[in-house]
Amino acid sequence: MSTHTAYAIEIKVESRYLREQSDPSASRYAFAYTIHIKNTGTIAAQLIDRHWKIIDGNGELKEVQGPGVVGEQPLLEPGASFSYTSGCLLETPVGTMEGSYGMRAKDGHTFAAPIALFRLAKPNALN
Repeated sequence: MSTHTAYAIEIKVESRYLREQSDPSASRYAFAYTIHIKNTGTIAAQLIDRHWKIIDGNGELKEVQGPGVVGEQPLLEPGASFSYTSGCLLETPVGTMEGSYGMRAKDGHTFAAPIALFRLAKPNALN
């Protein structure tokens, strides 16, 4: 069994602007993002922690770390999925997020599941 196929997590992200929770006159832009996590490996793995890098349109970096996601540390058997929705506030109408989930496989092996950079943008804020 190769490391690549044993420990493989697929992550897909959908983001959206929350107009009703935003106040551009106060530099408050609210976004929601839904994460879909799937264990495409051959061994069960538990999501232990998260690490986010959030960069607003001014280049300001905010890092967020902590246990689990939305109060959970899901165990994903091979082929199993877990989805959740969370949110982010920015002071600018555009920004990005990227990061990783710390995972622990059933055999005790720990590894990082990278979350590719994705954009947070108010509609029509970008050409």
